[in-house]
Amino acid sequence: MVGIVLVSHSRKIVEGIRELAAQMAKDAPVALAGGTEDDRLGTDMNKISNAVHDVYSEDGVLVFFDMGSAYMNAQMALDFLEEDGSKVEIVDAAFVEGAITAIVDSGLNKSMDEIKADIASMKLGKMP
Repeated sequence: MVGIVLVSHSRKIVEGIRELAAQMAKDAPVALAGGTEDDRLGTDMNKISNAVHDVYSEDGVLVFFDMGSAYMNAQMALDFLEEDGSKVEIVDAAFVEGAITAIVDSGLNKSMDEIKADIASMKLGKMP
């Protein structure tokens, strides 16, 4: 299954997205990287790296981010990956809708390309 990483400035936001998606896909591998190591608002490259490592598979990993520095820290984390970085991609999509679509698709065992196509076909606020 494709692993999904949720990167946000807030731990509560990523927990909420995972909780919502779990209603539709309990088995999808999802790792959270919300907030900093000391549980403050912000993002942390090490937390993101650990999240990628936790859900890494040969099927790939998709990383979703909420805004600004979350993207920058995700990119830095990918630059220092020990795993095969070609199997890990940062996704530029609506954070909530894209992440939930990816989690549900992963739970259905769709490939990384199929998941990215579903996300690309989304219209904001509407699920594929």
